[in-house]
Order: sequence, then C-alpha cells, then structure tokens
Amino acid sequence: MIIDESLAKQIIQPRPLDSHKGTFGRALLIGGNYPYGGAIIMAALACVNSGAGLVTVATHKDNITALHSHLPEAMAFDMTERNRLLEQVRAADVVLIGPGLAEDDLAKKTFDLVWQTVTAEQTLVIDGSALNLLAQRKPVSWPTAKVVLTPHQKEWERLSGLTISEQTEKTTQAALNHFPKETILVAKSHQTKLYQGQQVGRIQVGGPYQATGGMGDTLAGMIAGFLAQFHSDRFEVTAAAVFLHSYIADQLSQETYVVLPTRISAEIARVMKEMSESNRYLT
Repeated sequence: MIIDESLAKQIIQPRPLDSHKGTFGRALLIGGNYPYGGAIIMAALACVNSGAGLVTVATHKDNITALHSHLPEAMAFDMTERNRLLEQVRAADVVLIGPGLAEDDLAKKTFDLVWQTVTAEQTLVIDGSALNLLAQRKPVSWPTAKVVLTPHQKEWERLSGLTISEQTEKTTQAALNHFPKETILVAKSHQTKLYQGQQVGRIQVGGPYQATGGMGDTLAGMIAGFLAQFHSDRFEVTAAAVFLHSYIADQLSQETYVVLPTRISAEIARVMKEMSESNRYLT
C-alpha cells in the first residue's frame, strides 16, 4: 500500500459547523523530563497544530513555563502530581507517552501509572524512551489493544529482538504477533513503513533534511492529534499523519538545507486546510 496525498485528503475532512473543541478529542501528552524538555514541547506544538480539541501535557515542573511561552493553547501540570495525572489519563481519548520521558525513577513510576490506568476504550501512543521502558517490561497483557508504536530501528530492535539487519517486512510482521492484534507500528527509518497485521504502508516522501533532533517528537504529536480528532480507520488516520509530516518537510526542503521540526508544526494547519478544501469540490 502506497500512502499518498489522496489518503491524506480522504482523512482530513472539512470541520462540521455544529462542532466544538470536545468534538475533536482530548489528548494527553506525557514527557519532557529533565533535561529533555524540548521533546514534549515539540510534540505538543504538533498535536495542537494538527487540530486536537484539547491538549494537556504532563511534564517536569521546570518545563511548564517554557512550554506555555511556546504554546499557551495547551494545559500543563507537574507529572509528579499523581492524582492529577490519574484524572487526566482517565479523561483522555488518546494518551501519548515518551517524548523526552527519560528512564529514571520518575519516568518508570509515570509509565507504570499510565499502564495501570489506560482502558480498552483509549488509544495509547508509545514513543521515545517509553519504548525502552516497554522493552524492559515485556508485558503479557496490555491495557488496550489500541496501541501505536513509533520506534526507530534501534528501539524496534529492543522491542522485537530483531537486529537492524534482520528487520525485513516479513520478520517485522512476525514480531508483531507478540503485540495486541490491532497494534500499529510506525517503523521509522530513511524509508518509514507502517504495519498492522498483514497491512504494510509505505510513504514516498521525506528525505535526509529531516535528520535532526525533535523530528520524531513532532511526528508523535501529529499522530496523537490526528487520532484524537479523526474517527476513520486508525491505520489510515495514522498513515495520513505520517504522510503529512514528510510531505510538509518535502515542501520546506525546497528552500532549506535542514528542515526544523518546529517549522513543520507551523505549516500543519495551513496544509490541512488546503487538503480539506479540496474535498469540497469532490461531490
């Protein structure tokens, strides 16, 4: 399956007139533990600009001022506030954990609390250092089947046991049999692919100008934002976010040697508007 502009346009529909912020979903983003505060800021920028209705961030307390200076549209609180974290996990439609989470005691306690609290109705997106914590856990049971994993090749090696040279489509599909049936894998590399069961999606956009810190955090935020608001097939919604991320980078690369993740976030809403407007003339 080739993931292209036509799929993105199919997912990104004009917003209904009789809607409000609750219509477009609640996303909770967890990460930005010291000293990785920028990661969760970039994820939150992408999530808000992708159109999630309500975005809340659980992060290190010293990161909140910086987050709000970049993004006053997001709510934020100290991830050590256990009761508030429980409340926000329960309220979310989509929980993204991992951008800049680290692997210290606070990160492990936070991951455990999320794992114990998420329910089958919620979507759990696992990114960054949370993937390493997941690999250490090797769970037998999962809190939800609605799981999205976003590893780069080394993270997938830790999760699957497959060395980078062994990571073919066939072996990756076989490894996914050890995860919930509905799991979506976004296998990040210079040729990113998406997997769910026997489905394999490939994108034909993107390039080396994306090889910079924060690119994966931005992608994770976009995926969370798309899953919060669009209620089509989850594989296709995730695929549309992955495509749009590299599609925007392609456009920006025409004028810049390196594409910064924050530049991608700044363009998301404009490009989504263009794609949604094209749908008005298809009927």
